[in-house]
Amino acid sequence: MKVRYPRNLFFLICIIVLVIISYFYFFRIDLTSDKRYSISEQTKNLMGKISSPLEVVVYLDEDLNPGFQHLKKSTSELLDELSVYSNKSITVKFENPSLADNQDEREKKYAELQARGMTPTAVYERDKEGKSIQKIIFPWIEINYKNRKVPVCLLKNILGNSGDENLNISVENLEFEITDGIRRLVNTEVTKIAFIEGHGELTEDETFDISKSLSRYFEIDRGVLANNAAILNNYKVIIIAKPTQPFSESDKYIIDQYIMNGGRVLWLIDGVRIAKENLSTVGLSPAMALDVNLDDQLFRYGVRINPVLLQDVQCISVPVNIAPENAVPQFEPTPWYFAPLLLASPEHPVTRNITEVSSEFCSGIDLVGENNQVKRQLLLATSDNTHIVGTPSTIDMGQKLNPTDKTYFNLGYVPVAVAMEGNFDSDFENRLTPKGLINTLPFRKQSVNTRQIVVADGDIIRNEINAKDSAAIPLGFDRYMNQQFGNKEFIQNAVLYLADDEGWMQLRSRTLKLRLLNKKITNEDRLTWQLVNVFVPIGFLLIFGILYQIVRKRKYTRK
Repeated sequence: MKVRYPRNLFFLICIIVLVIISYFYFFRIDLTSDKRYSISEQTKNLMGKISSPLEVVVYLDEDLNPGFQHLKKSTSELLDELSVYSNKSITVKFENPSLADNQDEREKKYAELQARGMTPTAVYERDKEGKSIQKIIFPWIEINYKNRKVPVCLLKNILGNSGDENLNISVENLEFEITDGIRRLVNTEVTKIAFIEGHGELTEDETFDISKSLSRYFEIDRGVLANNAAILNNYKVIIIAKPTQPFSESDKYIIDQYIMNGGRVLWLIDGVRIAKENLSTVGLSPAMALDVNLDDQLFRYGVRINPVLLQDVQCISVPVNIAPENAVPQFEPTPWYFAPLLLASPEHPVTRNITEVSSEFCSGIDLVGENNQVKRQLLLATSDNTHIVGTPSTIDMGQKLNPTDKTYFNLGYVPVAVAMEGNFDSDFENRLTPKGLINTLPFRKQSVNTRQIVVADGDIIRNEINAKDSAAIPLGFDRYMNQQFGNKEFIQNAVLYLADDEGWMQLRSRTLKLRLLNKKITNEDRLTWQLVNVFVPIGFLLIFGILYQIVRKRKYTRK
């Protein structure tokens, strides 16, 4: 009995020391294998910049299925984790938009949320009797900071994935999506990007939708390069969107030296010229190689856009009139093999967890050169049923193809978009500087570390225009198939990646292991597992309590 008191005193002193140390030195330990409860250093630094309290409304509450309950729980845990590193308090409130006294009030609440940019998701489930029921869920949060509000969508909906897979991907992306909203509210620095004009590029109307999305992050300008060699110095990223006319040597030099000094470029270049007006009228069009005088420059940087067209079995469908002449039109969905749905690489933060990207008359890309200082990664590619059409040739809308013909669709995974990062060699090394340029900087023959993305299809960034009211149709939305493809997310991610100096985009590469329950077993043995989960822990506690009392009784009743 005498030994116990010094020992207890020692433990008490240790506890007091630990409390004192923890007061001065803050630390948290994540013991999970995939570090699911850890946040990045970038996020910690961001939360340290907050100068006013944050208010967060989570529109996931009440009657949710297990998948959305998991999403709600993960969101709540992440917000709690963010509050630990925040300079100011974070208030979290949960709301159920479906909670209303009557249907009219519920519809009014739905309309109010949609007007603020939050679209609902219909979830179809089965009740205990096997009947199918529909629930309207708003998988959104709204962040309020200094009376400015930003909605953030929590749910990723990738075509072809199961609901459980999409919910797991949503949990993986929570830190990126939530901190993305906070960054837009907190950051006061203005970063500028520019669309290059003067070479027949897409118009402001044709890039309206993506410009609207990018304007949440950047100040966007448009203009020609003229003869000012320093005109691009203040821009973080420039976008060259579907040029149709040749670049002058002066323009190429300005872009080249912009890259050499750390500038970033998103190239969206067609390899083939198509007369689309002929396709819509007579159903035929010549396909000729498109030369905009950039081949040597892109080759020097490490890529070549081939003057070919790609056909793919995985493509969009278009309505074709199959009715006889002079009969009532009868339209039938027909595969348009010249409009492949491009596969997104799961290995790169730009394309990870985005759905297929819609293209039209895209070309293939080859990686060329042996510059060991440049890292090149695939972003978009065709499926494993691809055919290459060389140029010159003729495009025929009435061409009949057999999608199962492996002798025709005999290629696969042809690259259409690549990302490059590193130190690039100048295209103007050992060449004279073009005449007439002003404000030229000292010539650099190799770049500092920088990034470029090359896409062999300019239409990926082009939004359609509604002929009735001239309104821009959302980028990547196919009206006939009524599907939203990943074009907008791809372009937005591409520009964010190019402009990213702090590693934010790497948060999109986070992976959490998907641990799914066997639905068949959980449905058939539901009651059994409920009883096990309730009574087994209680049983262990009872056994532990009984054993503890027996040991304690024997210990203190010895003579």
